[in-house]
Amino acid sequence: QVRLVESGGGLVQAGGSLRLSCVASGRTFSTYGLGWFRQAPGKERELVAAISWSGGNTYYVDSGKGRFTISRDNAKNTVYLRMNGLKSEDTAVYYCAADHFVGATPTVEYAYWGQGTQVTVSS
Repeated sequence: QVRLVESGGGLVQAGGSLRLSCVASGRTFSTYGLGWFRQAPGKERELVAAISWSGGNTYYVDSGKGRFTISRDNAKNTVYLRMNGLKSEDTAVYYCAADHFVGATPTVEYAYWGQGTQVTVSS
């Protein structure tokens, strides 16, 4: 069983930045494709960003392009989501997800999920 623990959420003013982190348990982090999802109240969960298991491919939701950056550090078993220029519509619970040997596309169905971290952007 893979355990994912997110951190880095919080309250930030519009236009500010946050960096979310997700640490994974186990010794096979380098085989994981990873995604960051978010879910706002009353809305469906959406994939915000993803990175392939090789690290060579990334995906971003249209609203995040140019503002969000996903990266991974295999030595630290950690995936990051850097968010700049935050907007009120970015307010949501952000979840990290992982699965073995998957790419970075919205069609990936991840097997492992974290508990989420709240991001609140005040306008």
